[in-house]
Amino acid sequence: MLLTITTTAPNATDLGYLLHKNPGSVFHRDLPFGAAWVFYPEASPERTTCALLVEVDPIGLVRRKGAIGMDQYVNDRPYVASSMLAVALARSFGSAMAGTAKEKTERLTERWPLEVTIPAVACHAGEGLIRRFFEPLGYEVETKGYPLDDRFAEWGAAAVYTVTLRGKQTIRTLLNHLYVLLPALDRGKHYYVGDDEVDKLVRKGDEWLADHPERHVIARRFLKNQASLAHKAISQLTVEQEETDAVLDAEERQLEAVIDPVVVAADDPNHPLSGNAAALQQPEEPADETDPAPRLHELRLNTVLAAIRDPCRAVRSLIDLGCGDGKFLRLAIRERQLQRIVGMDVSSRELDRCQGRLKFDRLPTLHRERISLIHGSLVYRDDRLAGFDAAVLIEVIEHLNLPRLAACERVVFEFARPRTVFVTTPNVEYNVVWETLPAGELRHRDHRFEWSRAEFRQWCQQISERFGYAFDTLDIGPPSPEHPSVGTASQMAIFTRNHQS
Repeated sequence: MLLTITTTAPNATDLGYLLHKNPGSVFHRDLPFGAAWVFYPEASPERTTCALLVEVDPIGLVRRKGAIGMDQYVNDRPYVASSMLAVALARSFGSAMAGTAKEKTERLTERWPLEVTIPAVACHAGEGLIRRFFEPLGYEVETKGYPLDDRFAEWGAAAVYTVTLRGKQTIRTLLNHLYVLLPALDRGKHYYVGDDEVDKLVRKGDEWLADHPERHVIARRFLKNQASLAHKAISQLTVEQEETDAVLDAEERQLEAVIDPVVVAADDPNHPLSGNAAALQQPEEPADETDPAPRLHELRLNTVLAAIRDPCRAVRSLIDLGCGDGKFLRLAIRERQLQRIVGMDVSSRELDRCQGRLKFDRLPTLHRERISLIHGSLVYRDDRLAGFDAAVLIEVIEHLNLPRLAACERVVFEFARPRTVFVTTPNVEYNVVWETLPAGELRHRDHRFEWSRAEFRQWCQQISERFGYAFDTLDIGPPSPEHPSVGTASQMAIFTRNHQS
């Protein structure tokens, strides 16, 4: 079986860096069912093609202990794209599928113009299913069918197609699409399917499958029609998906029961935001006293926005790092002082939702020219992040494990180096306020850590000393009357680059 990936992106041979395969070499790997080779039929700065060739031992498949569904010596398994090709992809391009690279890391988040050709894709459901799987992901799909036997037209068509996919994707996203969808089209696995396969599906589909219109069909076919496993996978994929005004995290659900409806950071004339009290006291629209208490996330957004409005900071350009579905960007675009606004997120699914939330197609031309969205990661140096007056990281850092946080620190403070950086993060001391949050547990299942006020300040001090930034910290939200010593639910640091640095 064969698969080729062709790109005409500028400096197309950089594909080798992202695939971790040198275009001048041939890569070989033994597999449980045969062997795989990776080579480059063409490699030039204008056009580069990488080929994955998998040679399957059909007799070995039948004889191998535990082989499932291989009770015939004569079959098409060695030739058609299937779970064996998916295994070969994972064994040959594992680092690329994880989104890592030793060099050319700035291209990891780039959407490359790609053409993928698979000479033989098995799909008994017909070419319509191939289109239903790939077209919603942005691919142009071309298929070519074949008769079962040229000599006997009455036998009808074979369930095998040559498939060509064209579109712009990151290399990591493309490989993960192929890893999931090729076995789902074939609907057969050459090995046992259990909970491990659910985990694989969730990992490879976490950024795109939950929003796919055929997600239930894909999950069911990937997991060999085991309905319970498919339901488990979809439940895990969609549990974090928000609708507009989504279900709140534990902190936000509980805050509505304890917060004073009239206490809002953006309405506090004594809030320590460097002389911007006048702007804080006069929001653009008067508050409706009948409204319910503001949610904690709204308090964070309003507090950051108020700090950005400070005329002493002269913020004219802003990048929201980890913009998610665009809640903060919706507020920022109303600020006339902001002439350039960019939102960045590692999740293409979130960027799609952000674009819908911002209603790009309805924005007046003037606003549409001020704002843009980019797909990118905070742990890789990216020249697109440089040149901004301010960067915002609202409830982002706690989602990074410590090695990735260290990489993020360099990306933001060493390479991008905006004049001002606003960082908000939970205050772990406040967790005792919520009786429904078990002791020792973090507020969100995706949090890697939560810091006390002292730990946050210590981190800020380290950033200041390493990268040449002064900083101030402040509380976000009201204190708890029952626990006055634990501070407030969230905390913010404002980093300001030293003039001499």
